[in-house]
Amino acid sequence: MSATTIYSARKILTMNPNQPEVSHVAVRDGRILGAGALSDLEGWGDYTLDDRFVDKVLMPGLIEGHAHTMEGTLWRNVYVGWFDRMDPDGKIWSGLKSIDAVVERLSQEDARLTDPQAPLPGWSLDPIYMDNQRVTRHDLDRVSTTRPIGVLHASGHIMNVNTRALELAGLLKPGINHDGIPLGDDGLPTGELFGPDTMTPVGPHVGFDRALTDCDERGLVDYAKLCVRAGVTTSTDLAARLTDESVGMMLDVTGRDGFPTRIVPLKVFFGISPEEIVDYVVKLKDRSTELLRLGRIKAVADGSIQGFSARMRWPGYHNGAPNGLWYTAPDQMLELYNRALAAGVQVHTHTNGDQATQMALDMLEPALKAYPSPDHRFTLQHCQLADAAQFRKMASLGMCVNLFANHHFYWGDEHYRLTVGPERAERMNACRTALDSGVPLAIHSDAPVTPLGPLFTAWEAVNRITASGRTQGEGEKIPVDAALYAITLGAAYTLHLDDELGSIEVGKKADFAVLEDDPTAVEPMALKDIQVWGTVQNGRIFAAADL
Repeated sequence: MSATTIYSARKILTMNPNQPEVSHVAVRDGRILGAGALSDLEGWGDYTLDDRFVDKVLMPGLIEGHAHTMEGTLWRNVYVGWFDRMDPDGKIWSGLKSIDAVVERLSQEDARLTDPQAPLPGWSLDPIYMDNQRVTRHDLDRVSTTRPIGVLHASGHIMNVNTRALELAGLLKPGINHDGIPLGDDGLPTGELFGPDTMTPVGPHVGFDRALTDCDERGLVDYAKLCVRAGVTTSTDLAARLTDESVGMMLDVTGRDGFPTRIVPLKVFFGISPEEIVDYVVKLKDRSTELLRLGRIKAVADGSIQGFSARMRWPGYHNGAPNGLWYTAPDQMLELYNRALAAGVQVHTHTNGDQATQMALDMLEPALKAYPSPDHRFTLQHCQLADAAQFRKMASLGMCVNLFANHHFYWGDEHYRLTVGPERAERMNACRTALDSGVPLAIHSDAPVTPLGPLFTAWEAVNRITASGRTQGEGEKIPVDAALYAITLGAAYTLHLDDELGSIEVGKKADFAVLEDDPTAVEPMALKDIQVWGTVQNGRIFAAADL
C-alpha cells in the first residue's frame, strides 16, 4: 500500500458543502484520501502526520480559467505597463505614467543591446491612462530609428511599432486600406496595428517571432513560478496555436519532475478552417497527460473595449469611436459551433462587446438544435457588456460564463468616463446577474492583460473597486463565498474538470492553495492582501520562497 500523509492546518476550506471546514486532509498517491478531523482519517491505516501547515489555511488549488502562458515569455521583454507588477522571480517593476517614461525605459534597454539591428520588444502599454494619447511610430523613433521596435498593448489586441519596423514589414507606404492600420496626415501608417492579422506580419521583425499568444520553453517554466506565487495549481492557456512543435514542447516541460502547474491549453481559431481545427483538436485530445489537458478550442469574436476594437450594439462607444472589428465572422462561428458540437469538442468564445456576445448566442442556438448536447458547457470569455436578457439566454442554452472581474480595477474609471459611459460601466462583468440567471460562473485575470492572482480577482468581484477607489456597480457585487467558488469549482466546471478539481474531498487531486490567512474571516476589502505561501499540486509541495 502506498504511503499516506495527513496534513494538519489552522483551517481547511473544502468547497464541499457536506463539510465546509475541516482541520486535516489525508493524501495518498497525489489524491485526496479524505478530509475531516484526524480521528476521521486514522481508519485508513498507517500514516505520517505532517504539521508544516499547522499555522496556514488550505483551500482548493486556485484555478485560473482565462490566462495565457505567454506572460512567462513576455517578462524577457521590456515591461512598460501603467501599474507596478511582479515578475516570476518576485521583483516589482514600477509602472510608467507617461509616454516619455515609456520612451525612457525602452531607451535604457536600447543602450544595453550590443547589436544595433536587434529588435526591441516591449509589453503592457496602455495609453488610455495617458489621456488616451495616440502613441505613434514617431514616439518610438525617439528610442531608435535603426532598430525595429514593437510594443504590445496590455489588451494584447494592439501593437505600436516604429518606422523601422514598418519598413521591414513592407508597410511604410501610401495607399494601405485596412481598418486595423490607421493612417496619419501624411498618408502613411501611424504605427498602430489593430488585431492579429495586422500584428502578425510585423511581429517577427520586432521580437515577437512566435504567435503573440504562444510561450516558449523558458516562458512556460517562468509562468509556472507565477502560478505558485498566486496559489494557482491549474491554469488555462486560452489562445495557443498548439502546433505539433509547441505541443511537443509543452509535453516535455510539463512532464519534468517538479513542474508545479496543470496547464489546460485551448487551440485558437485563427488561420484554419472550422473542419481542420475540430479534426486536429480531436486528435490532440488523445495526447493529454496529467499536467497537460488538451482537446478544447478558443474562438475570438471581437477585440477589446479599451482598445475600441470590441463590437458594440447601439448606441456604440460613449466617446463616439467607430465600432470595433469582427475577428471571426458570424458564418465561420456557426460552422465552428456545428462541427464542434457534432464532434463533442468544447469551445470557449471571447466576446467583449455586447454585439459580439449576441452574435455568439445567435450562432449557438441553431447549432444546438442541429446537434443537441445537454452538457456542452460552451463558455463565453470576458463577456463584459452582457445584459440581463443575454444572461437569461445563456442559461437557456446551457452556457457558462467567465467574467473579467479585474477590469473594474484596471479600466473601470476609463470605461465610466470614456468607452461605454456610466450606466453600462456600472453593470459590466455582471457576476450577480450571472448567478441570479443560473449561469455557471468563473472569474479571471486574463494574464498577462492583468496580473495573475485569483484572490485579487475574487476581491474585485466582491468589492468592484476602480483604480481611483470608487465602487462601480453596487448591485453586481457577490459575496466572498461565491467569489471563492468562482476561482475553484466554478472555473473547474467551465473546463469539464469539476470531477477532479475545485474542492477538497475524497478522490480528487491533492491540489491546495496554501494561504497565510483565512479569506472567509478577513474583511472583504482585505481579501486581495492575503499572502500566498505556495501550493500543493498532486500531493507535491511548492513554496513560493523556494522558487
